[in-house]
Amino acid sequence: METTINAVHFDISERLTQFAERKADRLARRYVDLMAIDVTLRVVKPETAMNKEAVVKAEMPGVPEIVATKTADSFEEAIDLCMDALDHQLERVKDRK
Repeated sequence: METTINAVHFDISERLTQFAERKADRLARRYVDLMAIDVTLRVVKPETAMNKEAVVKAEMPGVPEIVATKTADSFEEAIDLCMDALDHQLERVKDRK
């Protein structure tokens, strides 16, 4: 499985990159059909408390692209929320097969 992490208009730290990769790997172990996970992180303007946005896209063969978008106080929390939402969506896809 391929994991891509993009940061829009800021430099991503190594710690945040590793956190996102760990979360993506955990999802990939549960759903072996996953081909790719794309994580996009951005800071939403204006500067408010809930201004960290994560968009996570998952690709599986024979399934339209699955997307989760969440906004939170930190990127870690936003990534966690996206991965939980993707897990729920992937579980429904798995049950249909």
